[in-house]
Amino acid sequence: MTPLDWTILIAMYVAIVAVVVVTRRHMRSVSDYLAAGRSAGRYLLTISAGIAGLGAITVVANLEMGYQAGFAMGWWGLTMALFGVIVTVSGWINYRFRRTRALTLAEFLERRYSRKFRIYAGTVAFGAGLINFGIFPAVGARFFITFLGLPETWQLGMFAVPVFPALMAVLLTTAVYFVFAGGQVAVMITDFVQGAFANLVFLILAVYLIVQVGWGDVGEVMAQTAPGHSKINPFDTGFVDDFNLTYFLIGAMGLFYSAMSWQGTQAYNSSARTAHEGKMGGVLGLWRGRSQDVFMTMVPILVFTVMNHPDWTGFAGGVQEQLATIDNEAVRNQMRAPLALAALLPKGLMGAFAALMLGAFISTHNTYLHSWSSIFIQDVVMPFRKTPLSPKTHMRLLRGGVVGVAVFIFLFSLLYKQSQAILLFFALTGAIFAGWSGAVVIGGLYTRWGTTAAAWATGITGVTLTVTGFVLEQAQRSWRETGVAFWGVLDFVGLERAEAWAAWTSERLPNGQHIWGWAMWLSLVVYVGVSMAQQMHRRRLFDLDRMLHRGPYEIAGEVEHGTVAVGRGWRALGVTSEFGFRDKVLYILTWGWNIVWVIIFVAGTVYFLTRNVDNGDWSRWDGAWLRFWETKIWIEVGVSAIVIVWFTWGGIRDVKALLRTLSSRERDHGDDGFVSRNDS
Repeated sequence: MTPLDWTILIAMYVAIVAVVVVTRRHMRSVSDYLAAGRSAGRYLLTISAGIAGLGAITVVANLEMGYQAGFAMGWWGLTMALFGVIVTVSGWINYRFRRTRALTLAEFLERRYSRKFRIYAGTVAFGAGLINFGIFPAVGARFFITFLGLPETWQLGMFAVPVFPALMAVLLTTAVYFVFAGGQVAVMITDFVQGAFANLVFLILAVYLIVQVGWGDVGEVMAQTAPGHSKINPFDTGFVDDFNLTYFLIGAMGLFYSAMSWQGTQAYNSSARTAHEGKMGGVLGLWRGRSQDVFMTMVPILVFTVMNHPDWTGFAGGVQEQLATIDNEAVRNQMRAPLALAALLPKGLMGAFAALMLGAFISTHNTYLHSWSSIFIQDVVMPFRKTPLSPKTHMRLLRGGVVGVAVFIFLFSLLYKQSQAILLFFALTGAIFAGWSGAVVIGGLYTRWGTTAAAWATGITGVTLTVTGFVLEQAQRSWRETGVAFWGVLDFVGLERAEAWAAWTSERLPNGQHIWGWAMWLSLVVYVGVSMAQQMHRRRLFDLDRMLHRGPYEIAGEVEHGTVAVGRGWRALGVTSEFGFRDKVLYILTWGWNIVWVIIFVAGTVYFLTRNVDNGDWSRWDGAWLRFWETKIWIEVGVSAIVIVWFTWGGIRDVKALLRTLSSRERDHGDDGFVSRNDS
């Protein structure tokens, strides 16, 4: 890191702190703290939520996954395109949830089912989220130590201060201050600043590295993999572990089933100015990630190239020497790409990437601190009360929750030993809530016949399955790595039986993604089965119109009205009477872009599945696949450049509109998420 790089990094830190100082005065009520007064526009929503859901840990995780799977992973990822656009443009889950005006998902569950179920769901969401969040500080801090070349200790006079915990403490304290100062208002605006910066830097870095390494070297290395391990041809990846076709098929189902179930960025679900604005923010989100996708696709492949090409032997040797100093295999795999990037990037770009990762770290941490602490207070603590809290007491509890979550994840990161790929850990811990909650959310928003008993049965079944899977998975990995640890408590069954059990589960125990898939299917069956069984006894149907504020229950200002008439053909694409002309244009572009890639995927899949391959040798198609990936990447680069300018300008306008609205609006201090007996 040169002085220029450090200047860029420090400038990013100062800029986002300054934004918090300037905007903190606009947070004046509980609803401002929880959902920015429900006043956010579409561009602000999509950029802020995008970087909030990204995070430094997600960048590291995707670099780790891409190094293993290469280009081939991207082909199966195209299966997500059509599913993603259907979920997003239809406003699936998100639109109806915003119409409930609930400030948290569990508040909606109380309105739809019962107060006790809200407490149960809130407790499970909070517990699973806290465990999932627990490794974030560790991965982020290790990245900065590795990428910036920081020492293991800082010498302060007579004291040697360990850098790892000290760096985690500084970064977490910054994130806590952001949430304390301005709640979701400050979180959202600082996320926007960081997101706009990240989109630009992702694109610049990707283009620079492609030119620096060169497609020629990429092609040579990609073609050298053994049969079944291709990083170019997706039909020659039968031996790729974990991140394969099954991984993406489960993910495609999860797009429908678990839409909005994961609550790490839950405040964004409630922050839109209207339900339609939130829906359009989701549509824009399908475009926002273009530069990010280019970076996540290309950079791990370029790192794989320089680590394996004969012309880069000296470079790879230096990186391997540094990796050899890391004892933990999981951490070693995570730090490979950061170390390679630290050696590849020139001055200026190295500082820009460090600033990007700093912004991503803080944006995710302040968002998740806000989310999990709010869920704990709103959905676990508050429902036990018979009367609402005073605004002052309510804010004290919310801020106290932030400190509690920060302390927990600091200690968890300090003590927990990572033993698997980050994304698989995410899938496993996330499934504890998202594996079953989709059934009760979908049933609660879209059916009148879903029952409270069905929600309880689904919740208990899903938690039992996923927690069992989590415990067994951790136990198996502990045995595989140490030969003792977790299985040591089973001495009463005898060492030989314990070893036999460990060996048997090693071959059959599903990974986190598979456990999530099983949980989704089982939860759907339980919810529908119990609800149908109860409706056979003619139970009273739920009043959806009242909960969604439709018809006689409609609230002024909650429904937008479009500028043009909507015909029947438009409605098939998810267009409603709330659409204006520009909304329709955006929909046409979004549908067109994604359908083109789906057609390419279907045509390519049919073509290659009908080819005769001698002895499993797919190598004669490697050149064609490499040209396809190169063309696709450069198309994405061009689209990314347009989107960055477009979205940044739209986001600036939305920030101004948000601050104007919050400055002039009268606050309703009764809008705090408390559900009285008469409302439930």
